[in-house]
Amino acid sequence: MTSTDPTLQGRAAGVLAAHWKMFAIEGVVLIILGVIALIVPPLATLGVTIILGWLFLVSGVMGLITTFWARHLPGFGWALLSALLGIAAGLVLLASPVSGALSLTLVLIVFFIVEGVATIMYALDHRSQLSGRWGFMLVSGIIDLVLAALVYAGLPGSAAWALGVLVGINMIFGGAALLGMAMHARSGTP
Repeated sequence: MTSTDPTLQGRAAGVLAAHWKMFAIEGVVLIILGVIALIVPPLATLGVTIILGWLFLVSGVMGLITTFWARHLPGFGWALLSALLGIAAGLVLLASPVSGALSLTLVLIVFFIVEGVATIMYALDHRSQLSGRWGFMLVSGIIDLVLAALVYAGLPGSAAWALGVLVGINMIFGGAALLGMAMHARSGTP
């Protein structure tokens, strides 16, 4: 089925309309958590670091178990290395979440730089295809570079707030989208 399948769209709309209250509640909760993350970004940053630490640790342990279970398959060494790196990354983040937050912030800076440069290059390369919209992409890429520069200029202090602020903003926008979708489903308009 494709995403334009009217049967699938009708079923999805029916489920959304039937459970709009749950989507609305989830949206409100995400908005509240996002506001809290913006009010206390160091706490949100620490929380993100600890959660990522647990995710790396658990996925590394599961990868290790799976690797030894399927040790006769090709790529055993690479799978073993990947699992051990996951375990090590998890342990480092859990043992020292503050320095882990600094490491994650450095990764975030690199992401913003790469994303910014890629977006700017895409906008410039596709000026003719994007007609008037290429300027928005160009500005988006420039904003990514400015964010990277601001976070980098504030190191090591920015490591305490950068992840928390971004998670908070993401939660607010995600919650607002869910709330808007729920209100639209509640009204019953197509």
